Amino acid sequence: MNGTQLSTGQRLAVSPAADLMRAGVYRGAGKVVLESVPIPAISEDEVLVRVDACGICGTDVKKIHKGYVEPPQIFGHEIAGTIEEAGRAVRNWKYGQRVVCFHHVPCERCFFCERKFFSQCAQYKKVGVTAGFQPNGGGFSEYVRVMNWVVQRGVIEIPSQVEFERAVFVEPVNTCWKAIRKARIEPSETVVVLGQGPIGLLLMMLARYVGASVLTTDPLLSRRQKSLQLGAEDSWDSSDAHVRGRVAARTDGRGADAVLVAAPLGPLLQQALDLTRPGGRVLLFAYNDPLIRAGFSGSAIGVEEKEILGSYSSDWDLREEAARFVFAGILPVDKLITHRFPLAEIGEAVALAAAPSADSLKVIVKSR
Repeated sequence: MNGTQLSTGQRLAVSPAADLMRAGVYRGAGKVVLESVPIPAISEDEVLVRVDACGICGTDVKKIHKGYVEPPQIFGHEIAGTIEEAGRAVRNWKYGQRVVCFHHVPCERCFFCERKFFSQCAQYKKVGVTAGFQPNGGGFSEYVRVMNWVVQRGVIEIPSQVEFERAVFVEPVNTCWKAIRKARIEPSETVVVLGQGPIGLLLMMLARYVGASVLTTDPLLSRRQKSLQLGAEDSWDSSDAHVRGRVAARTDGRGADAVLVAAPLGPLLQQALDLTRPGGRVLLFAYNDPLIRAGFSGSAIGVEEKEILGSYSSDWDLREEAARFVFAGILPVDKLITHRFPLAEIGEAVALAAAPSADSLKVIVKSR
C-alpha cells in the first residue's frame, strides 16, 4: 500500500497477507482462476473502492470464452462498492461513501464528443478502473483502483436505501437507454425485441417505459414467461415459423416500427428485417464480436427504406437518468437477478453466464 491518508483520517485496513487480495484472473480462453494479487496502489488524485457486488456482462463473457484479449486480465465493469481510500488531492469523495463508477469517461472536447458519439472518443476507449494487469474493469476482485479522470466525472453515489446488487445495473441500463433513444422509439409504436436475456429484458422494459407496445422472442420458455411478467404484450419461441405472421397481424400487415436485436447472432439480422415495416428501424445491440457476419437483401434497404442502426456501450449524457431508473425503482431490475456467487466461485459464475440454464438471467458476483 502507498499509505495515502483518507479524507476522514482513516486508513485502509492493511491485510496481514502482504497487502494481497483475491481476484478472478483470466488466464486464457474460457479460464478464470481465483488468485491472490496485490491490492492496487492509488495516486493522490485517485480512489480505492472495495467491491461489494459486480454484475457479469455479456461483453466480459465474450472476451473470456473467445480469448479476444491477452491474459492475464481481471474483468468486471458493472461495479458497486465502498470507497476504502481516497488520495490527498481528492476533494469530492471520501472514505465510506457507497458508489458506482463508470469505467469509461469521454473527454467531452473531441470531434466525436462534440457530435455526442462518446463511445468513439479516444479517451472513452481507455479503461479507467482496474484491479491490476492491463486495465479492464477489475470488478471480479476485492478492490479496484479508480483513476483520476473517472474520479473527477465518472463516479455516482449510491443512495443509502439502495442495495449494491441493484446498483450494478446503472451501467447496463445506461447502455440500453442509449439504444432505445438511438432507435427513436416513440409512444404507440410496435416494437419487437429479439432475445430476452438480461439485456433484452431491459430493452423491453425501457421500450414499455417510453409507451411502445412490445413483443418479444426467445428460445427459452422461462425467459418468455419472465418477459410477459415484466410487461411484454406477447412473447414467442424464436424458432416459431409464424412469428412474422403474428407481428403482421398486430400491425395491420405492416410489420413492427422497430426491431431491437438483443442477441449477437448474424442470422437474426435478416429475421429482424423481415419483421420490420417499410421505413422502420432495426437496431443491433452490442454487435461487438469481430467475427460476426450478417447478410441481407439489398432491397430491404434500397427499396423498402429500412434502417440498420448500431448501439454500443453507454451514453455519457444519460448517466444521471440511468441512475434514476435504477435508484428510484422505475425499472424492477432486482427481478432480473437469479444467481449470486461469492468471489471464491468466480469460475462457476462466469461459466453459468456463458451457458445460461433454464432458470438463469443476471449473475452477480459478491465480494463481501
